[in-house]
Amino acid sequence: MSSAPQTQAPSPALIFDTLNAHVRTAALRGAIELDLFSAIAEGNSSVATIAKRIQASEKGTRVLCDFLVTCGFLTKANQSYGLTTDSAAFLNRHSPAYLGSASHFLGNPALTEAFHDLAAVVRKGGCLHSEGTVEPENPIWVDFAHSMAPMMRMPAGLIAKMAAAEIPGECKVLDIAAGHGVFGIAVAVENPKAQIVAVDWAPVLAVAEENAQKAGVANRHSKIPGSAFDVEFGSNYDLVLITNFLHHFDIPTNESLLRKIHAALVPGGMAVTLEFIPNDDRVTPPMDASFAMMMLGSTPHGDAYTFAEYDKMFSNAGFSRSEMRELTPAPQRVVVSYK
Repeated sequence: MSSAPQTQAPSPALIFDTLNAHVRTAALRGAIELDLFSAIAEGNSSVATIAKRIQASEKGTRVLCDFLVTCGFLTKANQSYGLTTDSAAFLNRHSPAYLGSASHFLGNPALTEAFHDLAAVVRKGGCLHSEGTVEPENPIWVDFAHSMAPMMRMPAGLIAKMAAAEIPGECKVLDIAAGHGVFGIAVAVENPKAQIVAVDWAPVLAVAEENAQKAGVANRHSKIPGSAFDVEFGSNYDLVLITNFLHHFDIPTNESLLRKIHAALVPGGMAVTLEFIPNDDRVTPPMDASFAMMMLGSTPHGDAYTFAEYDKMFSNAGFSRSEMRELTPAPQRVVVSYK
């Protein structure tokens, strides 16, 4: 006789864990503020030595470190704590890939408070504030420019190599909603014949200009202050960078911008779009798919669009073809569209 199939008993664990997920966020942000990961990277591995280094109580340090072990940010063996591979690369302040500054922007009240009444957001179908994060001259984007540049350096470098492989010589580049400017700057560093024109609000472009000076490409980095929807781009661009921007708007708005971008490109020019792009099922990959919720709470009409939707947007704007490329190991995907 065959035995009856075993069914897993229902468990409230996921519900409990999710309702307490804010504690995970607070723990990571607190550890970054205390510089706990750097302290461990410096060789402090016991509760006592870590506590002394971060100037905190031993009890608080123990509880925080143990909690970070359960979350996967630290290791523990024989009462000694260590960094995971990810924590060593991205959360140790001494690492060139340090991403701790991202906690400032991602913890900005303008973002977090948008989800305090998600039921109302779902009923409305968009953010409760009339324009959310896309209101003109929103100061949150200056915070973004200062805080998120380190997180974008990896995808920026990968995109720059991709662009250089297709346009190895002289190259005029338009960087839409440039923010910190890292994407255009990476292209300029990779290709010494690339000229970058960055578009964004004036206070944001000041951050991009500073980053261009630090990278030694300021003489090939110019700016057009204002909204990408309103300013004149000029013409004869070989490459247009559209990074983490289209998800803020609805499809008709995006298509109007893409038509403007299409007109600014030379024949055969290309647009490179970096986005969170879920598969057609809209639930995989998890990070790309979950980004739709971020847009629901913080924008009136934004979304995480599938490649099929982007392909149609670019086609409707006049582009001849588009293709999606993975950007491993970065979590996002790229759409490359040709005029």
